[in-house]
Amino acid sequence: MPRVLIVDDEPHLLNALRINLAARHYEVVMATDGRDALAAAARHAPDLILLDIVLRDMSGLTVIRGLRGWTKVPILVLSGLAEPHEQVATLDAGADDFVSKPFAMEELMARIRALLRRAEEQRTVAHEVIVGNHVVDMVAKTVVRAEEAPVTAPPTVHLTKTEWAVLEVLVRNPGRVVPTVKLLQDVWGAAYTKETGSLRFYMAKLRKKLEPTPARPQQLITEAGLGYRFQP
Repeated sequence: MPRVLIVDDEPHLLNALRINLAARHYEVVMATDGRDALAAAARHAPDLILLDIVLRDMSGLTVIRGLRGWTKVPILVLSGLAEPHEQVATLDAGADDFVSKPFAMEELMARIRALLRRAEEQRTVAHEVIVGNHVVDMVAKTVVRAEEAPVTAPPTVHLTKTEWAVLEVLVRNPGRVVPTVKLLQDVWGAAYTKETGSLRFYMAKLRKKLEPTPARPQQLITEAGLGYRFQP
């Protein structure tokens, strides 16, 4: 079920969006100002953000720039400011699309579906991925020594089911920071969002198995205070 974060300080619109999204089987998270929006995005790892550009505590542009510092989540801006230069400013800041208020609900839903579809297509990964001195086959779930690897590298590496699950989430988001909460939810489930110690344990195991220098990882990277990132 896709998770959508709605950021708007108009109670009636916020409620209407919540009802319409829930009726179409979206999970909904809500925020009424920029500060709460940034916190909710980090805590809930939404698949898409609906963002009003005019908020009571900060500009929506500031929120977009804050988000783009660590995530590529699709951002659909909702605004009563319809001047072309204002739309350009939101897109230049990092938004993916812009809808002017008032809008037809079906048009908004179509835009949401399009952005989610595009994001899913971008998450499609190659059949094989190079990690350290090994070729990781994401379909066959095998790890074998790369041709150019030192002969001292083991010919094959066994990854446990949990190690595969952690690696797969990261690899499906190449170059992007995956928030700790999202990793925990995707691998262990919603009831385990505080098990950060377990996640650190499995990241250390993956680095030991895949990184040439585990103490100085080059591809399985920790982003302090945010999460983890796979750097191709």
